[in-house]
Amino acid sequence: MFIKICGITNTQDALDAVAFGADALGFLFAESPRKISTDAVREIVNQLPSNILTIGVFRDQDSRHVIDTVHEAGLVGAQLHGHESRAQVAEVSAEVRWVAKSVIAGSAEASSSNSYGTEMVLVDSAHPGTGTGYDLALLEQLPKALKVILSGGLTVANVADSIRAVSPWGVDVSSGVEISPGIKDRIKLRDFITNARAVR
Repeated sequence: MFIKICGITNTQDALDAVAFGADALGFLFAESPRKISTDAVREIVNQLPSNILTIGVFRDQDSRHVIDTVHEAGLVGAQLHGHESRAQVAEVSAEVRWVAKSVIAGSAEASSSNSYGTEMVLVDSAHPGTGTGYDLALLEQLPKALKVILSGGLTVANVADSIRAVSPWGVDVSSGVEISPGIKDRIKLRDFITNARAVR
């Protein structure tokens, strides 16, 4: 199970997530209470093990800006979390090693998400970053053969049942393991990752 902890804003939270077994960390460059600067991300990334997947999260930003920011911050991947076109995804994918396209559960974009040219598709609620969930049955509309990352409303309490319900390739959490926006709760981080890993 691929586990991504998103909305990282400081080194301690990043190191805690890694210590507890996260595979990937997400850094928000879109407008958000969790938005972080390129310089701050680079400082955090420099302290992480090389096997951790570090991902910049962008929303409706110019493709060149996305590519340049990923490289300047020392990140591995980009998550395109807006209404980016297939052409924009392709432009980013040409220069960034790992690219995921986010779609809203139940949307037309979700139903045709295999057209974006990336096998990584993150499915979120219509209100990302708020901890709002949705009917997991909506994931049945997704094309097959995609690596689906489940996001939106996941918590320590529901992550295991959510994984059992839809068998995603991975899970992504931000607000569900926070004390306040951008500040993680160490116990929730640990328990979320433990509960996700425990599902067989």
